[in-house]
Amino acid sequence: MTLDLFSDIDAAEREEIIALRKELEEANYKYYVLNMPTLSDRAFDEKMRRLQDLEKAHPELADKNSPTQHVGSDLAVSSKQSAVSGKGFEQVVHRYPMLSLANSYSLEEIQDWLRKLPSDVEIVCELKFDGLSISLWYENGLLTKAVTRGDGQKGDNVIENIRTIEAIPQRLEGVPAHFEMRGEVLLPWSNFERLNKEREEQEEPLFANPRNAASGTLKLLDSQEVKRRGLTCYLYYMLGEELPGETHFERLETARKWGFPISDAVKVCKSLDEVNAYISYWDTERKNLPVATDGIVLKVNNLRQQEELGYTAKTPRWAIAYKFPAERQLTRLKQITYQVGRTGVITPVANLEPIQLSGTVVQRATLHNEDFIRSLDLREGDMVWVEKGGEIIPKITGKGEGAKGERLEAKGKQVPFSFITTCPECGTPLVRVEGEAAWRCPNESGCKPQIVGKIEHFVSRKAMNIDGLGAETIELFYANGLLHTIADIYDLRKDDIALLERLGDKSAENILAGIEASKQVPWSRVLFALGIRMVGETTAKKIAKRFASIDALKAASKEELMGIDDVGEQIAENIVAYLQDERNLEIIRRLGEAGVQLKGENGAWKVESDKLAGKTIVISGTFAQHSRDEYKDMIEVHGGKNSGSVSKKTSFILAGENMGPEKRKKAEELGVPLMSEEEFLDLLF
Repeated sequence: MTLDLFSDIDAAEREEIIALRKELEEANYKYYVLNMPTLSDRAFDEKMRRLQDLEKAHPELADKNSPTQHVGSDLAVSSKQSAVSGKGFEQVVHRYPMLSLANSYSLEEIQDWLRKLPSDVEIVCELKFDGLSISLWYENGLLTKAVTRGDGQKGDNVIENIRTIEAIPQRLEGVPAHFEMRGEVLLPWSNFERLNKEREEQEEPLFANPRNAASGTLKLLDSQEVKRRGLTCYLYYMLGEELPGETHFERLETARKWGFPISDAVKVCKSLDEVNAYISYWDTERKNLPVATDGIVLKVNNLRQQEELGYTAKTPRWAIAYKFPAERQLTRLKQITYQVGRTGVITPVANLEPIQLSGTVVQRATLHNEDFIRSLDLREGDMVWVEKGGEIIPKITGKGEGAKGERLEAKGKQVPFSFITTCPECGTPLVRVEGEAAWRCPNESGCKPQIVGKIEHFVSRKAMNIDGLGAETIELFYANGLLHTIADIYDLRKDDIALLERLGDKSAENILAGIEASKQVPWSRVLFALGIRMVGETTAKKIAKRFASIDALKAASKEELMGIDDVGEQIAENIVAYLQDERNLEIIRRLGEAGVQLKGENGAWKVESDKLAGKTIVISGTFAQHSRDEYKDMIEVHGGKNSGSVSKKTSFILAGENMGPEKRKKAEELGVPLMSEEEFLDLLF
């Protein structure tokens, strides 16, 4: 006889608890680590409250690992690497737990929260900035650490990236010996728009909102790129021993005098009416702010009362957040049109009846791809919901429907949607690669948007950085038959340029000077400039480090390419296909003849020994003494080859902690041996 511990629990509720825990953990990971949220804040909170209710009803199913018992974690995977390696972030244990806030979505919920507080309570209202939480540690007046929230108990020390934010003081005088300032790291709207414009030009995935962009930026290992992106910060809480002031507001004013960036919107409220007035004012006025906000934070002002009220497992009882509703409007989808990108991707676009959203007129919104349109069953003439909220990019979130699900005020014949089958620019039949959502025009050398887009990408600042060749000039050169490929740039002549409309001798000289200067651009940026699908700036740098010339890259196998961090199977296949196309090889030949750098300054890898000669090695997991990149370098300089996938050709797997289960399973099936970090280092040294 077996004892069923759950015999008295409704099976459906037990399954719901399990499903909710899994869904919320995945949502936390995608939000905090991948910066790719899949649930709205409200949907997440509703599911969390449902799980809390179920767990309260069934305490026998309590689990300390449940998402109801801890905050989401933004700890970087790289932080598990040793600080000795010089890569990744040091993990630091918080002196005081760094918790999240309970969220509310109505004034009634705020009123309920206030009723539970002491009758003489004062409330400090603040804007809820939408960024990444940070804790700044000061020791004897010096900024010594900058720690992300992480999992609430420990976080990543991103001090070098924080030092790029001019608003944050590095050195102070006349302050307590030890204290922390907590706040939010933000990317201003203007910098967010600039960054997304750059990514759009390079056909890289756009950041959904400034919060995602700020989070991704703060975790970069290149502090110079962090500085270029232009983060800012607002601080909202002081922690430590023997600090001045008996109220939260007094401490914020003190921090302001010390030079910390404190928002001017902080206000002490003494009644529910004052709180409501504050929320009402900022629900409108926040749209004029230079940074993103998504609500209001309410805190008990008196610090002694804060201490008496205490904390739950995840949140302080003395504070709560009110979240603004996402701004959305119902409008008509007039027409679906299509755009062609530089890599041939066809993007459907919704042309809408104009509406006002977050202070701007919205007439167009992306429809992403065919699958997205079909998932919503969208048709021209439908009424659709368009949302902006914390997102600067308008998006369609649903169809306007009547009470019975019928199409709301539909116009026209309501013809079922059918994706186009030929390119809207050149008429070439479209193709769809298996496993991809996008349709693509394969006519790379004869489709104008692809031709012009590739040239614009090639001359862009992060690529060849050729001054004078802007979008309009490239269009002009294309129309006059001067440019058809990127190699044609190096055949331009002064007389051809000077005779064109709006140009002259001086403009021609400036353009040619920029072209000449581009011949000194290093190999890694040239590789990025070639515009190989999915090879972004960072990936190009890693590839150029591994393969020090175009000839070495042409000789590389798909498996060798997959041995590079960030290079998966699809990217490797794209590189191989690009370098097997005779048209591309001819362009590369012409670039080389023109003097463009097609190899690195240091030439090929310097081999230190042949201890790994003839061996193909796969790296999996995390390591204590060196980073994955450093181990890949060791393999190369000792004569071995890196591979990203396990096969019969694999000599062994360098296995760290948390080795991928699929790689382990494949190794067992093929009899591929595993080697520990210590064994590998003993082999080499």
